[in-house]
Amino acid sequence: MIIVTRRNLSQGRINEALSLLSREKLEARTVSWNDETLIVTHESPSPRITSNLEETGIVERFVVSSHKAQLGSREFQAEPSVVKVGKAEIGASRIVIIAGPCSVESRDQLLEVASVAKRAGASLLRGGAFKPRTSPYDFQGLGETGLRMLSEVGEETGLSVVTEVMEPGRVELVAKYADMLQIGARNAQNFSLLKAVGKSKLPVLLKRGMMTTIDEWLLAAEYILLEGNPNVALCERGIRTFEKATRNTLDLSAVAVLRKKTHLPVLVDPSHATGSRDLVAPMARAAVAAGADGLMIETHPNPENALSDANQQLNLEEFEGLMTELGPIAEAVGRTIR
Repeated sequence: MIIVTRRNLSQGRINEALSLLSREKLEARTVSWNDETLIVTHESPSPRITSNLEETGIVERFVVSSHKAQLGSREFQAEPSVVKVGKAEIGASRIVIIAGPCSVESRDQLLEVASVAKRAGASLLRGGAFKPRTSPYDFQGLGETGLRMLSEVGEETGLSVVTEVMEPGRVELVAKYADMLQIGARNAQNFSLLKAVGKSKLPVLLKRGMMTTIDEWLLAAEYILLEGNPNVALCERGIRTFEKATRNTLDLSAVAVLRKKTHLPVLVDPSHATGSRDLVAPMARAAVAAGADGLMIETHPNPENALSDANQQLNLEEFEGLMTELGPIAEAVGRTIR
């Protein structure tokens, strides 16, 4: 249960409610949520306890969720959330496009991509500075040098920056340069990292894990929300199945399911999902038609020479063409691209 307390209560009054719940052996924690204070319990109190809480005059309303992921549920917040990242608003009428290379390789490479992406209608710049690679012999990223390039190019082009953080100890470093922190698929259930990015209060892009169910994904988001950080966007990037024709199996039905279950905005990454440049555009079009709030598309000036994930990155001409194609589809579902 979520107990929304009345505004401007003293900490003493909040402690009254916590003491009452504690006497009933109910675990509870307070969460600062925008300008409200919430008391979240691991299970619903008995009618007697809720009645006692109401008598104290502390409670504004009770929220009983049908899902364990309470703060992300529609019962807690019926209207869709809008996550603001710089000038971009993820979840608003405009479909947000995140574009950029898989890895930051040089300032010139990044600036060329960012300039074209901005002109074509992208709102956010992506690029990996720390790369979680399956093989330890593959390119691992430029580290802080790459972060610095992202920040400089983002400022020069007016694009806000999204980049991945892989360890709790590096959240402060990445937050120094980024406008939004990305949690990659391999870290979708790294609970220490989820708590750390929650404490940062920066917007978070939470990718779905390779073998993560939708409910597990929402519970991962709950770790961030419980730290008082409401600025979470989910990103479907495909799941691992028996199918080998694509890198992963893109679960577009997840977009529709999440629309019913959560108020958090949902994006789709067709690049990692398919692993094939030829499949990115059709899956991007399908994602917009399915109701996605945004897309993350890997783009590179010369994909054939990319230091990582060469096969799934669009060249700049292909990216511009895709942006043109997405316009009418967005309009058909009541959204815009630009």
